[in-house]
This record gives sequence, structure tokens and C-alpha cells, in this order.
Amino acid sequence: MGFVNPRAGAGRGAQKVQSRSAAVFGPASGRWLPAGVVEEREPPYVWVGYPDLLREVGAAQRCAGHEQAGQRLSGVPVPRPVRVPGRPLHPGSSRVTDVEERAKLEGLAKHSKNRGWWLEHAEHLRPDYLDHIALEDDATYIRQWQPVLVPGLLQTPAYAEAIIEAGPGYIAPERLEQLVKVKQGRQAKIGEGGTSYTAIFWEVAVAHPLVSVDTHRQQLSAILDAMKRQNVTVQVLPLSAGVLVGSIPAFSSFSFDSEPTVEAVAMENLRGTSVLEAPDDLAAYGNAFDLLRSAALAPEASARLIRDVLRSMKEE
Repeated sequence: MGFVNPRAGAGRGAQKVQSRSAAVFGPASGRWLPAGVVEEREPPYVWVGYPDLLREVGAAQRCAGHEQAGQRLSGVPVPRPVRVPGRPLHPGSSRVTDVEERAKLEGLAKHSKNRGWWLEHAEHLRPDYLDHIALEDDATYIRQWQPVLVPGLLQTPAYAEAIIEAGPGYIAPERLEQLVKVKQGRQAKIGEGGTSYTAIFWEVAVAHPLVSVDTHRQQLSAILDAMKRQNVTVQVLPLSAGVLVGSIPAFSSFSFDSEPTVEAVAMENLRGTSVLEAPDDLAAYGNAFDLLRSAALAPEASARLIRDVLRSMKEE
């Protein structure tokens, strides 16, 4: 099966290479060249591909090791330093020409050595969880809705440990420690400002502790600290909006481009994580998040509510 050379110009049509044995991959130009042809040198650019490729990249990395992974994927080139998923490859789409967008992506490229940090834990994590982490790591926009708990990307280590430990099924202490460490690693990109993050959760998660009082207090303080970051938005859905809580399950949505268009949705359940990518599903969950955001308190009002609850807990 041939594959499309995304570097082919729109006027010339997409070039298909039918025989890899008769072609050489040029790492600088990011394309397959006929044998004996010397590639031309051009400024670095960014490739764009499907969100589905994340799973294949993860598999390739786990098999070949982090250093060698990403060079080739089942014979298909995966150029470095940065690949942004989100839309299909087609003539003219593989090169980012917008100056601001290029600068942003080149900035990410400089820190790409941290990409794939979760692979050191891959042996002990479910493949679907690795998929979820990879989506978070490549996303430019992350949105989370959580009806009862504090969203995972805002959880403190103590809160995360208490929630995981209280879940169904026995988890060995060493594995519990590892899961908490992985959850903290997932938060690093948000802390560094590498993605725009919006979280919405029900007032119950604020006003009614599901963990020890001390742990809950620390968690509320951590949320207020996170809300000071420019790339973080937190909104609390008031108790009066309980009908929405019952009709919309917890989910995370991801965007991989400069616009916050939903391109993947992850939903956790007892058996793992399901990733949705069908257009109808994406539209439904995008509309659901907009509905939740409209019904939730504004960020400033949400912060006041959290501070009031925190103050009352300290007075008790």
C-alpha cells in the first residue's frame, strides 16, 4: 500500500511512493526521495497527522525504546522534533506557515526531550491509559468535566492516593505509589503552561469532602493556586444544576490545533478508558461542555465559593 507524501504541493498533486525499497527517507525534508536523489535543505517545520497515530507511536516507542522510537512507524516516517495530531494529512497541510503558531510549536520542540516520560511506567499501565496520557501530552486544549470528584489534572498527591485507594479492587502499595506519581506527571504540562486547561466540577466536590478534612483543605488550596495560572480556568457547577450532573458523565476532551475544536474525547470507566473520535460523538461532547460551562459559576465566583468553603473548614 502506498502512502501520501504530504510535502507534495497542491498544484502538483500528492505523490505516492509505491516501493519503499526504491526510495530513501530524507530526515531534513521529511519525505521519501527516489534512490540517488539528494534532498534539499529547508527550515524546520511541523508535521500534522491523525490523533490515532498516537497509539501507534506509543507502541513503536515501547518496542524500540524512547531514543529510537518516532524515526519510523511501520515504514511510515514520523518526523521530529514535534508532530501535532488533529487533522488528516493532505497536500499543503503539513507545513505551518503562521508565524505565531510556528513560534509556539518550535518552543514545544525545544522541550520535546520530556515527551514520552510515561513510557518508563508503560510495563505497569494499561494500554488504554497510555493512550489517554499521550492525548493529554499532545493536546493544546484540555477540557475536563467531573461531577463528583476533583478532576485528576488538579488533584494533589494525597487526594489522588485517597481516591485511588478507595476504588474497587485491591491495589498493592507500590503500585498505588506509582499511579499517584504518574498522575502528577500528567499535570506537569499544565504547570509549565504547555496547554490551555479548563475544568468544571460540581459543587459537591467542593462542599462535601470525600477524603479526610486535612486532605480536602489542601486540595482546595491547590485548586486556588492553580487558578492563578493564565492557562488554567476552573468553574464550579452549582448544586442547583443537579439535572445536568445526572445526564452528562465525566469526560475529558482534547484539541490538537490552534483552535479549541474537540478532536478526541476520553471517558474513564471501571474497565479502562474509552477514546471517542467519531464526528457525531465529538460534536455531542463539545456541545455538552458548552452547556456545562454556561450553567457553571464564572471563574471569579467559583474562586469565591472555594475560598468560602475553605474558610469555614478552618474555623471548625
